[in-house]
Amino acid sequence: MDIIYSFVKQHKVQIMNISFTKKQEKYIAEQVESGDYQNNSEVIRDALRLHSIYREKVIQDLKKAIEKGWNSPDSNKSLNEIIASKR
Repeated sequence: MDIIYSFVKQHKVQIMNISFTKKQEKYIAEQVESGDYQNNSEVIRDALRLHSIYREKVIQDLKKAIEKGWNSPDSNKSLNEIIASKR
């Protein structure tokens, strides 16, 4: 136990309890079994890293779309016409 505490303290690792569905548990186990990851924690850390990248891209894309909309000329169409054209 002292070894684990020492590692956690030295590397500033936070231990958390997280619940997963059976499907998620299976996926995590498959990733470790594939040899791409050494353990479950690596799978989760990589997933969080990728999620962070994805989320930042989505936010940046939304900001660009909003900016484009604000800088575009006003439309002659009504709101209902715009909505209907998207159906």
